[in-house]
Amino acid sequence: MAMKSFKNLLGGTLLSFGLLAQPAPASEPQAPIHFGDITWESGSLITEILRLIVEKGYGYPTDTLPGSTVSLEAALAKNDIQVIGEEWAGRSPPWVKAEAEGKVFGLGEIVKGATEGWWVPEFVIKGDPARGIEPLAPELKSVADLARYKDVFRDPEAPNRGRFLNSPTGWTSEIVNSQKLKAYGLTDSFVNFRTGSGAALDAEVSSSIRRGKPVLFYYWSPTPLLGKYKLVKLEEPPFDAEAWKTLADASNPNPRGTRSIKPRLSIGVSAPFKQGHPELVAFFEKVDLPIDLLNQTLGQMSEKRLAPREVAERFLREQPQIWQPWLPGEVASRVSASL
Repeated sequence: MAMKSFKNLLGGTLLSFGLLAQPAPASEPQAPIHFGDITWESGSLITEILRLIVEKGYGYPTDTLPGSTVSLEAALAKNDIQVIGEEWAGRSPPWVKAEAEGKVFGLGEIVKGATEGWWVPEFVIKGDPARGIEPLAPELKSVADLARYKDVFRDPEAPNRGRFLNSPTGWTSEIVNSQKLKAYGLTDSFVNFRTGSGAALDAEVSSSIRRGKPVLFYYWSPTPLLGKYKLVKLEEPPFDAEAWKTLADASNPNPRGTRSIKPRLSIGVSAPFKQGHPELVAFFEKVDLPIDLLNQTLGQMSEKRLAPREVAERFLREQPQIWQPWLPGEVASRVSASL
């Protein structure tokens, strides 16, 4: 009986040892962190800089999912994506609502000195003697002056009206600009022309300026274009928070004019991401890209038609003094080694 019990005990012990000695099953592959696939230049570049650091420094897989600004913000609130690399936080009603409900967060201020507005080439107002261009709208200073100069910006498809180049459909700024046209009483005198993409808007503006043709357009910084040409930003009424709400709401029938809310460029993240990745949250909160350097880098990317991923890798190689302070030493070392 004792011998039988000993054999049973020994067999159980060996069985247990055998189980413990088995190799651990391979860990499940990590699901990628989904970044919004931003279509404008600065957003594309910043997204790739962040992805490279997350992949090479922290070891997480990433990918990008396409969508408009509005659809990406909705996806972030549902955690269908986890990160928007350049979020103009606090602008759109869906973002404001989701932020108030604790579903999304804007981390840090990644670019200081950002701006946006309605612009015209300087030669429209002052002329350009070197190119033989006479002033076409010498008294144009503000949006209030535009109605009298509609013929200067004549739309080729509607010659009795001017053309305003708006953002692409699906951008938050497209809604705001459309509401501004109503608020400033310009819907009868200007065509609200929406380009198909940020690149198409850039190409239309650049082509007009190179040919010495007047053009009225919405634009923003950080971008290469604002540093490339001599432009004049048209004056708007002082910022009014209540008026801004009427501009951000596409369904408001009586929008009131005001300059846009001061931009705050952050990294947008979902609530589950913020809770589950504190080390990445700490990194995102420290991101700080000098706007002049960013515009210069974007200019090179645009001029040479380089892919954002390629430019991001070059940026990380050539500007370690910018990004290394965002990271713990060992993480920075892994990123540097990967380059």
